[in-house]
Amino acid sequence: MPIRMDNVGIAVRDLDAAVAFFTDLGLEVVGRDTVQGEWTDTAVGLDGNHSDIAMLQTPDGHSRLELFHYRHPEPIETEPTRPNEIGMHRVAFEVDDIEASLAIAARHGCHPLRGIAEYDGIFRLTYLRGPSGIIVMFAQRIGG
Repeated sequence: MPIRMDNVGIAVRDLDAAVAFFTDLGLEVVGRDTVQGEWTDTAVGLDGNHSDIAMLQTPDGHSRLELFHYRHPEPIETEPTRPNEIGMHRVAFEVDDIEASLAIAARHGCHPLRGIAEYDGIFRLTYLRGPSGIIVMFAQRIGG
């Protein structure tokens, strides 16, 4: 049976701020909804699950992010993930212009963790802390 990755889901503190960040980077909103009921309790494994969701996709249509904000149960604040922690690590985007992408991120108060690095003459890379502490990686192909 073939398998295909559909999306990456990320819980966020402020759905509108996260949507604004990712749409400014070029992702497109393909849907928004509020979900609750027995089907969501069963699918997610949380009683009384009630959340607002937004589905975004890259302009090429190949990758999607599902952002969600829980109304119930109450969202749980955690320390921002560090790059070396086990679990969900980061979401990465290949960009045409890393400086332009960083300028967009800066308008949302999001800045690189350290700076821009070059990998083996192939990519310029940086990690930044996005909305709700999400680690976002930008990669710009060199000479591409």
